[in-house]
Amino acid sequence: MEDTRPDFRLSREALRVLLDLLRSDRRHGWGSTIETLIFLFWLACGTSYRVVSRAFDMPRSTVHRIVHRVAEEVVAIRRQVIHLPNTPEDLEAVCRGFAGLARHRAFLKAAGAIDGCHVRIKPPSGPDGQCYRNRKLFPSIILQAVCDHQGRFIDTYVGWPGSVHDARVLRHSPLFRRSVYPPQGHFILADGGYPCLQHPLPLITPYKRPVRGVGAQRFNLHHSRARSIIERAFGMMKTRFRSIFLKALEVHHTFVPHVITACAILHNICLGVGDIMALEDGHEEDDAEDEGEHGLETVSGAPWRDQLSAEVSALEEVPIDHDYL
Repeated sequence: MEDTRPDFRLSREALRVLLDLLRSDRRHGWGSTIETLIFLFWLACGTSYRVVSRAFDMPRSTVHRIVHRVAEEVVAIRRQVIHLPNTPEDLEAVCRGFAGLARHRAFLKAAGAIDGCHVRIKPPSGPDGQCYRNRKLFPSIILQAVCDHQGRFIDTYVGWPGSVHDARVLRHSPLFRRSVYPPQGHFILADGGYPCLQHPLPLITPYKRPVRGVGAQRFNLHHSRARSIIERAFGMMKTRFRSIFLKALEVHHTFVPHVITACAILHNICLGVGDIMALEDGHEEDDAEDEGEHGLETVSGAPWRDQLSAEVSALEEVPIDHDYL
C-alpha cells in the first residue's frame, strides 16, 4: 500500500483514527474524508491555499473554507486526544516512565514535563505587531505544553504573543489557575525559565548555574534526562509538520492557535498508533530564559527540590525496569 505520509504527514492507521474521531456525516460539500485530506495536505505543504487549489483542482476560496471548517472540527476533538491521565493506573505509568527517563527512583512522583515553544508567524500590521516579536527578534505565538513520559501532550495552552515570558504565560494558564493537576505529592518538571514552586502548581526546576556541589550537579543531570522529553515532543511535532513550524505561518494571527492545536492533536494520534518520525538533525531547541516574574501568592519549591536532591545522592541509580539477572 502506498505510504500516505509524504503527502499528508500521517500514516494510514493514524488517518483512520482521525476520521473515526471526527465522525462527520457531512451532507454538504465534498464529504468528510476528502475535506480532511485537503486540510492535511494544506498542513503538509506549508499552508499554501494556491498549491492545494491546484492539486485538488478547486477554487482557492473553497480550499480556504474547507481548511477553516476542518481545523475547527479537529480542535473540537481536543479533549478526547489531549487529556490528563484518566486513572490512578495511568498516572502511575506516567510516573514510572519519568523515573525511567531520569534513571532514578527519586523522580517517581514526576507527573509531566512542561515547556514553551515559539511558532513563527506573519505578524499583524500596525503597532500591535511589535508585541509578537520574541527575544530572538522574530514574530511568534507561544505554545505551552505538558507531556507525559512518551512525549504525548497531556495539556496545551496556546495564543500568547512571543514577547511574553514563559512564566507569565504559565500564570495565566488554566493549568496554573485551576490547580487540578498534578495530584498532591506529585510535581511537573520544568527548565530554568520557570520558577521552582510547591504551590499552587508544583514545579521542580534544575539548580541555577553555577551549580555548587556534586549533589546538585547529579540532580540536574537526572532532572535533564527526564525533562528533555518535552523538547523531543516538540521536535517530533516540528519534524512531522516542518512546513508549518520551520517557516513563518502565513495565516491570520487569530487562526494560528487553531492550526497549532490541530498539529498537537495530530501528534498525539500518531504517537498512539506508533507512527513516529525520527527527529531531524539540527533540530532547534528553545533556550531557557532566566526565571520570570514572581507571583505573590506562591510557595517556593526549593525545599522540595533540596529533598529530591538528597534522595538522588542517597539512593542508588537503578533503572525502574532493571533486569537483575
